[in-house]
Amino acid sequence: MCESLREDIKEKLESGYYHCAKEFTLSVISGKYKVVILWHLGIEGPYRFNGLQKLFDGVSHKTLSNQLKELVEDGIISRKVYPEMPPKVEYSMTELGYSLLPIIEMMYEWGTNRIQQLQEEGILKTSFEEK
Repeated sequence: MCESLREDIKEKLESGYYHCAKEFTLSVISGKYKVVILWHLGIEGPYRFNGLQKLFDGVSHKTLSNQLKELVEDGIISRKVYPEMPPKVEYSMTELGYSLLPIIEMMYEWGTNRIQQLQEEGILKTSFEEK
């Protein structure tokens, strides 16, 4: 497995900042786009930056770059640079990243079921379309 971890998370682990393993896990995968990035990479395979950016309406270059950088630093995804002109960069899941996929799929299933339930109860009146 990968031995990388963001320095700030490593410091928090070593100092006893986290009260439980769930807090640690959430600190690794939390972020506005991280779970969705992981789902697409895990289910659909490698993506280039522009391909990922097209998945999210209005995401800034900086925000997406930061989310990807953190996932790379934590060993969840890998960043491969191909030696060609113009440079080609591709993001893909690591073995460690794939170990998160069952959790992400369960989150997807829970969300799908909850949205359907809200629609059936009349609480959610509009249809929900996935992107």
